[in-house]
Amino acid sequence: MSIEKITEYLRKNRETEDFISSDVLDPIQYRNDSPDTWVEIENPEFTSLCPKTGLPDFGTIRIKYLPNQKIVELKSLKYYFLQFRNAGIFYENLTKLILKHLIECLDPLELKIEAEFTARGGISSKVTTEYKKI
Repeated sequence: MSIEKITEYLRKNRETEDFISSDVLDPIQYRNDSPDTWVEIENPEFTSLCPKTGLPDFGTIRIKYLPNQKIVELKSLKYYFLQFRNAGIFYENLTKLILKHLIECLDPLELKIEAEFTARGGISSKVTTEYKKI
Protein backbone atom coordinates (compact mmCIF):
# COMPACT_ATOMS: atom_id res chain seq x y z
CA MET A 1 0.00 0.00 0.00
CA SER A 2 1.36 3.46 -0.88
CA ILE A 3 1.84 6.36 1.51
CA GLU A 4 -0.84 8.27 -0.41
CA LYS A 5 -3.40 5.49 0.16
CA ILE A 6 -2.56 5.25 3.86
CA THR A 7 -2.83 9.05 4.21
CA GLU A 8 -6.18 9.01 2.40
CA TYR A 9 -7.45 6.27 4.73
CA LEU A 10 -6.30 8.20 7.83
CA ARG A 11 -7.95 11.41 6.61
CA LYS A 12 -11.22 9.62 5.88
CA ASN A 13 -11.43 8.08 9.35
CA ARG A 14 -11.16 11.18 11.48
CA GLU A 15 -13.55 13.83 12.73
CA THR A 16 -13.37 17.57 12.15
CA GLU A 17 -13.02 20.07 14.99
CA ASP A 18 -16.83 20.51 14.86
CA PHE A 19 -17.00 17.06 16.49
CA ILE A 20 -15.60 18.48 19.76
CA SER A 21 -18.36 19.50 22.13
CA SER A 22 -18.14 21.40 25.40
CA ASP A 23 -21.37 19.75 26.59
CA VAL A 24 -19.38 17.12 28.48
CA LEU A 25 -17.67 19.76 30.68
CA ASP A 26 -19.16 19.83 34.17
CA PRO A 27 -18.85 23.12 36.06
CA ILE A 28 -18.91 22.88 39.85
CA GLN A 29 -19.98 25.75 42.07
CA TYR A 30 -17.02 27.26 43.88
CA ARG A 31 -16.97 30.04 46.42
CA ASN A 32 -13.88 32.09 45.71
CA ASP A 33 -13.41 34.15 48.86
CA SER A 34 -9.80 34.76 47.95
CA PRO A 35 -9.41 35.94 44.34
CA ASP A 36 -5.71 35.04 44.43
CA THR A 37 -6.30 31.27 44.42
CA TRP A 38 -5.28 29.81 41.06
CA VAL A 39 -6.18 26.39 39.69
CA GLU A 40 -3.57 24.62 37.56
CA ILE A 41 -4.28 21.46 35.56
CA GLU A 42 -1.87 19.52 33.37
CA ASN A 43 -2.66 16.76 30.89
CA PRO A 44 0.67 15.24 29.77
CA GLU A 45 -1.04 12.60 27.58
CA PHE A 46 -3.04 14.81 25.21
CA THR A 47 -3.52 13.52 21.68
CA SER A 48 -5.12 14.88 18.55
CA LEU A 49 -4.73 14.20 14.84
CA CYS A 50 -2.86 16.16 12.22
CA PRO A 51 -5.50 17.58 9.82
CA LYS A 52 -3.12 17.14 6.88
CA THR A 53 -1.89 13.57 7.37
CA GLY A 54 -4.23 12.02 9.95
CA LEU A 55 -1.20 11.00 12.02
CA PRO A 56 -1.38 11.42 15.81
CA ASP A 57 0.03 14.46 17.57
CA PHE A 58 1.15 14.08 21.18
CA GLY A 59 1.45 16.89 23.66
CA THR A 60 0.86 18.40 27.04
CA ILE A 61 -2.03 20.76 27.75
CA ARG A 62 -1.64 23.12 30.71
CA ILE A 63 -4.58 25.07 32.05
CA LYS A 64 -4.18 27.81 34.62
CA TYR A 65 -7.19 29.80 35.75
CA LEU A 66 -8.42 32.16 38.41
CA PRO A 67 -11.93 30.92 39.21
CA ASN A 68 -14.84 33.24 39.59
CA GLN A 69 -17.67 31.06 40.92
CA LYS A 70 -17.05 27.77 39.12
CA ILE A 71 -14.33 25.16 38.72
CA VAL A 72 -14.23 22.31 36.24
CA GLU A 73 -14.80 18.74 37.37
CA LEU A 74 -11.69 16.81 36.33
CA LYS A 75 -13.35 13.62 35.05
CA SER A 76 -15.47 15.72 32.70
CA LEU A 77 -12.32 17.52 31.50
CA LYS A 78 -10.69 14.16 30.81
CA TYR A 79 -13.65 13.08 28.67
CA TYR A 80 -13.63 16.46 26.93
CA PHE A 81 -9.97 15.93 26.00
CA LEU A 82 -10.70 12.41 24.69
CA GLN A 83 -12.77 13.94 21.88
CA PHE A 84 -9.61 15.45 20.39
CA ARG A 85 -8.12 11.96 19.82
CA ASN A 86 -10.25 11.47 16.73
CA ALA A 87 -10.25 15.05 15.48
CA GLY A 88 -8.01 16.55 12.83
CA ILE A 89 -7.15 19.99 14.22
CA PHE A 90 -4.15 22.31 14.15
CA TYR A 91 -2.43 23.15 17.45
CA GLU A 92 -3.34 26.81 17.21
CA ASN A 93 -7.03 26.00 16.66
CA LEU A 94 -7.30 23.44 19.44
CA THR A 95 -5.68 25.83 21.92
CA LYS A 96 -8.19 28.57 21.08
CA LEU A 97 -11.07 26.07 21.14
CA ILE A 98 -10.18 24.83 24.63
CA LEU A 99 -9.97 28.44 25.81
CA LYS A 100 -13.36 29.28 24.28
CA HIS A 101 -15.07 26.23 25.78
CA LEU A 102 -13.65 26.78 29.26
CA ILE A 103 -14.62 30.46 29.23
CA GLU A 104 -18.19 29.50 28.31
CA CYS A 105 -18.30 26.79 30.96
CA LEU A 106 -16.56 28.53 33.87
CA ASP A 107 -16.71 32.30 33.33
CA PRO A 108 -13.27 32.62 34.98
CA LEU A 109 -11.60 35.85 36.01
CA GLU A 110 -8.46 34.82 34.11
CA LEU A 111 -7.55 31.78 32.04
CA LYS A 112 -4.40 30.63 30.26
CA ILE A 113 -4.08 27.60 27.97
CA GLU A 114 -0.69 26.28 26.94
CA ALA A 115 -0.34 23.48 24.40
CA GLU A 116 3.15 22.03 24.02
CA PHE A 117 3.63 19.29 21.43
CA THR A 118 6.41 16.77 21.01
CA ALA A 119 8.87 17.25 18.21
CA ARG A 120 7.98 16.09 14.73
CA GLY A 121 10.70 16.29 12.11
CA GLY A 122 12.93 18.02 14.64
CA ILE A 123 10.49 20.89 15.25
CA SER A 124 8.60 21.41 18.52
CA SER A 125 5.55 23.63 18.88
CA LYS A 126 4.13 25.52 21.83
CA VAL A 127 0.94 27.57 21.58
CA THR A 128 -0.31 29.83 24.38
CA THR A 129 -3.52 31.81 24.58
CA GLU A 130 -4.96 33.87 27.44
CA TYR A 131 -8.15 35.52 28.61
CA LYS A 132 -8.82 38.19 31.22
CA LYS A 133 -12.30 39.22 32.25
CA ILE A 134 -12.77 42.95 31.98
